[in-house]
Amino acid sequence: MIIAAADGSALGNPGPAGWAWYVDDTCWASGGWPHGTNNMGELMAVLDLLQQTAHLDEELHVYCDSKYVIDSITKWMKGWKRKGWKKSDGKPVMNVELMKALDEAMQGRRVVFEWVKGHAGHELNEAADKRANAAAVAYRDGRVPEAGPGFAHSTTAHPAARVGQVEEEPDLFSGLLDEPEQREEDLVVELERSLLRDDVRSDPAAVAALLHPDWSEIGQSGRLWSRADVLEDIGPIPAVRVEVLSSERVADDAILLLWRAVSQERSTLRSTLWVRTGGRWQARFHQGTTEP
Repeated sequence: MIIAAADGSALGNPGPAGWAWYVDDTCWASGGWPHGTNNMGELMAVLDLLQQTAHLDEELHVYCDSKYVIDSITKWMKGWKRKGWKKSDGKPVMNVELMKALDEAMQGRRVVFEWVKGHAGHELNEAADKRANAAAVAYRDGRVPEAGPGFAHSTTAHPAARVGQVEEEPDLFSGLLDEPEQREEDLVVELERSLLRDDVRSDPAAVAALLHPDWSEIGQSGRLWSRADVLEDIGPIPAVRVEVLSSERVADDAILLLWRAVSQERSTLRSTLWVRTGGRWQARFHQGTTEP
């Protein structure tokens, strides 16, 4: 069995991006792009690992700290493919070229994916993360990243030249901030909705970018959640509809959003305080109450 870790990194998300997989100090690879997202790096790391081991008849055990990558390959991909690479809401799948390449690379393979918490001391994950980040830094500085030794006798090395950055995935902020006429209250609503998206909830880095360092939440049960608690526990949820009740600017850099979360099971009244720090809006406090 081949045991490896795969990871991605993006400085700014999007920004200079890197990917890497790691087996040991004699067997690893990395690469990236001048401009990409963390999810692109995470996906590309797994793709390169699959393609560089295609000539080997061994089961592959891959550690990933991205639930988005694992769920995309093991849960969602079959349905996306059946629907013409469209999501359940009819919108195109993000990073579709990478997804198609991963679907092809998985055919006939024996692969086990295992989620590990990032930056928690897992030896293989830390080694892959270090190399992915180094690749992103290299592109930031205008250098070509170190490719690594890869797998011996591999017939497919660094398929980035074939797959590449075909479709740029928008980040959570850039497209919204580019709209000069958009009210900041509307921007906050869009950011709130993004916290309910599966691709965001499966990516701890994306969630962390939306939560203020001092963020806290009082849940429906009365439990007080810290930022660390949420990043540890968050994941995809059943579809939720957001009904905005009000958005009030309570200070120059603070907006209080009152909204209703409606799912098939229940309706919940929610309030979120969004604050602007360093030019970026982040959720500072959240509370939810189940409606009778």
